[in-house]
Amino acid sequence: MLAGIIGGTGQMGRFFSGVFEAAGWEVIVSGTKTPLTNPDVAEMADLVMVSVPIRATVGVIREIAPLLSEEQVFCDLTSLKAEPVRAMLESRAEVIGLHPMFGPGAVSLRGQTIVATPARCKPETLKGLLSVFRDQGAAITLSTPEDHDRMMAVIQGLTHFGTLAKAEAIRRTGADVGETLAFTSPVYRIEMGFVGRLLAQNAGLYGDILQMNPAVPEVLAAFEEAVRALREIVESGDDERFRAFFAANAGHYASFLRTATEETDDLINHTVGR
Repeated sequence: MLAGIIGGTGQMGRFFSGVFEAAGWEVIVSGTKTPLTNPDVAEMADLVMVSVPIRATVGVIREIAPLLSEEQVFCDLTSLKAEPVRAMLESRAEVIGLHPMFGPGAVSLRGQTIVATPARCKPETLKGLLSVFRDQGAAITLSTPEDHDRMMAVIQGLTHFGTLAKAEAIRRTGADVGETLAFTSPVYRIEMGFVGRLLAQNAGLYGDILQMNPAVPEVLAAFEEAVRALREIVESGDDERFRAFFAANAGHYASFLRTATEETDDLINHTVGR
């Protein structure tokens, strides 16, 4: 089997080239400086996978979609699924959207999650592709493109927005980051680690995740309302109102509280033990 990765010279493209090679596939790639072009890959490969920045994805898909046949499989690795999948369905190929829930710094697929949004494919095609990932230790979550994007508005959009807002608030206070670390508990250092980790990466990726998912504004509106409500409770000094707010949220998270405590204890103990 021949896998063709468009954008295969990028970090995530190189990662998945290794995944398919480990599964015994032959792999070809196209990029800005490769002998093969995107149309070359589209015409040659049994499976065509698009691995380019979010803003470029739909354009690249539409460039090659007319070249694909019913015998080929069309995939993408984008953090959004509805628009890319809709564009891939304009081809004649079988279509399976993919979203790896990890970055290119991952060492392997072991313990990682990939969300798959099969849109038009034979059961055996889906099983065969997903076995490539499962056999190397990945967990697969099946979803529709629309449900995926709504979930990503919370998992990615809200998380990244909150992290960036925290970074901006600290900057606005004038607090020196290095000085704050001298006062930290392990929990605070882990929290600051998430801020630093995000800011060390590509701004374009996070901008696209926040700005191009149509489900994000509704989630951010809920976040804004939550901040406003909590600030009013804090500034009121009313202990009973704070306890009620806290209890309502503890109840919503009840099934996760024990696991969260155990997992974060492991992180804290690892941080302290370094």
